[in-house]
Amino acid sequence: MILEPAFDPIGNAIFNYHHHKDNTPINVSSAVVEDEQMPPEYFFRSLHDMPMLERLALKYCSGKILDVGAGAGCHSLYLQQQQLDVTALEISTLCCKVMKDLGIHKVVNKDILTHAIEKYDTILLLMNGIGIAGSIHGLGKLLIHLREMLLPKGRILLDSSDLMYLYEQEDGSILFDINAENYYGEIDYLLTYKKIIGHPFKWLFADHVLLSEIAEQCGLRTKVIEYGPHYDYLAELTLI
Repeated sequence: MILEPAFDPIGNAIFNYHHHKDNTPINVSSAVVEDEQMPPEYFFRSLHDMPMLERLALKYCSGKILDVGAGAGCHSLYLQQQQLDVTALEISTLCCKVMKDLGIHKVVNKDILTHAIEKYDTILLLMNGIGIAGSIHGLGKLLIHLREMLLPKGRILLDSSDLMYLYEQEDGSILFDINAENYYGEIDYLLTYKKIIGHPFKWLFADHVLLSEIAEQCGLRTKVIEYGPHYDYLAELTLI
């Protein structure tokens, strides 16, 4: 799937910030938390402004790199500046135009699941990049596809979060429906920007235990590199 401008809140926000310094925020709506405002300038952050886990992930990148869901290309741009061979993959046509304008050499406007099977040393999915899987079932499908794109000693680097904290009570206990149809980290979202309304979508946040279990079923070994300050973590997946 390619995301066209008429239904692309993030792409329009990134495009307008890049060309006009318009920092009008993107509105993020979900059923689990109050609406949040995301300023487009966040997608243009420098290494110094990135969260600790992102900075650490970039240090682990080597060889031929694929940056999945590259957005405005802040990670790809940094890696390219380090003389590394990086390809920025993004479904948003507007984001791809911005990345090319910023000077990123290799920009591909495709969905990861339709991307031609090339082999990479590092596949990077930051800003909870595995969220594109949408569900537990989708995560297995995504990881199998990514496994086929890894060189023998390659690695997948990703960050995600355990949303269990959303169900924590004042006494420290956890309260949620164990009989719920879906995993608690499968969240429905709707993004809007000015008059642009995106398509509703499901985004996945996976705890590290679940990630490890599904990855093993897909022929991948999981290692948590570092835990972040708020229930988040950086993980490395390699071929078993």
